[in-house]
Amino acid sequence: MNNLDRSLMLALNFDGGTFWDAVMRFASGIPNWIPLYVIVLFIIYCKGGWKYMLFLLIAVGLGVGICDQICNFFKANVDYLRPVHVKELVSDLHVLTGPRINLNGTVSGHASTSFCVFLLTALAMRKGWFTAIMLLYTLLTSYSRIYISAHFPFQILFGWILGTVVALLLWWCFSQLNRRFAWEKTPVWVTRTFCRKGAAQSGR
Repeated sequence: MNNLDRSLMLALNFDGGTFWDAVMRFASGIPNWIPLYVIVLFIIYCKGGWKYMLFLLIAVGLGVGICDQICNFFKANVDYLRPVHVKELVSDLHVLTGPRINLNGTVSGHASTSFCVFLLTALAMRKGWFTAIMLLYTLLTSYSRIYISAHFPFQILFGWILGTVVALLLWWCFSQLNRRFAWEKTPVWVTRTFCRKGAAQSGR
């Protein structure tokens, strides 16, 4: 922990009261985002069909697994305490995480995996509105870890960097395979539905 990381932590961590405590606890719980993941899969299916969705899901799963394992490696081998375990700092923090949490938070798993999910799905969709929603998801997830005192800002930053590298490597592999096997095909029912709506609106 350096002075800049400590200063940023003190600036970003605060007691937001019952409402924000509940929001940040929710955002920090990965299972709570499952409904969003299901909606994202459906949107991607509508864009590229079931093969596109399935193989992207495999890429995302690999990305999450790789990020998680790399984060665990750094936490086990590089000493970089979580804020809640820094004795001279914890009294100045708003702490929502329990004392049994692992000592080191060297690279944030929440930040790396959520950023990997965000980047892979955003590249797959290539729509501004979708990118904005998924970016909000990863920012909220990442910031919640600072709010509950589970990670320092630099640990979040390291997670974003890791998630970016892993996502870009997997996207390159995915896009190469998609170019070769042509997985991306918009379902017929989606084409018919939106083409009819578009034709009806243009005829008015």
